[in-house]
Amino acid sequence: MAACKPILLLCGLLLLASCATKPKQDYDVNYDFSVLKTFSQLTVKQTDDPLTADRINDDIKQTLLNQGYLFSASNTDFVVNYAFITENEEKDSGLSIGLGSGTWGSSGGISLGTSIGIPLGSNTAKTQTIQIDIIDPADKRLIWRGNGQYHFDQGGEVKAQGINQTVAAILAQFPPKK
Repeated sequence: MAACKPILLLCGLLLLASCATKPKQDYDVNYDFSVLKTFSQLTVKQTDDPLTADRINDDIKQTLLNQGYLFSASNTDFVVNYAFITENEEKDSGLSIGLGSGTWGSSGGISLGTSIGIPLGSNTAKTQTIQIDIIDPADKRLIWRGNGQYHFDQGGEVKAQGINQTVAAILAQFPPKK
C-alpha cells in the first residue's frame, strides 16, 4: 500500500497540472520595476479557509525569495497582497457524438453513434482563483497584478501542490518583461 501512495500522488499532480489555466498579468507600463529589491506582505485578516490563506502567503514569500528579492518587515520597495476565491464548477458531462462511414463487403454505409461517460463521484469540481497584487508603498498604488487558477476535488497534498504551482506560475511573470 505504501508503494501506491507516490503513484497516486503523481497521478493527482498530473491531473491537477492539466486542469490549471495559464496565468494572466497586468501592470503599470510606466513603472521602473528594476528598482525593486525588498518586499513585505499584507496578511489576509479574515477568511473561511485559513489553510489555503497560509499556503498562498508562504508560497508567495518563498517564490519571491527564490527570485532574489529580500523580505523585510518595514521600509520595503514593494508590498505584496493577495486574494483568492473558490467556486464550484460543473464537470464535463462526457457526452460525445460521432459520425462515421465504412464499407462492408461490396456495400457502404454511414453510422451515427453516441458515447456517454459515466461520472465517478461528484459532478462538480472546485476551481480556485488566486490574485496577487504588487503595491508601491510610497503612494499605495497598484503597479502589478497577476492571477491564475487551478481545479481540485479535495484538500491535502494535492491541493497544496496546486496552490504552489499556481503561485509560482503567476509570479514567474513578475517583474514584467517589457
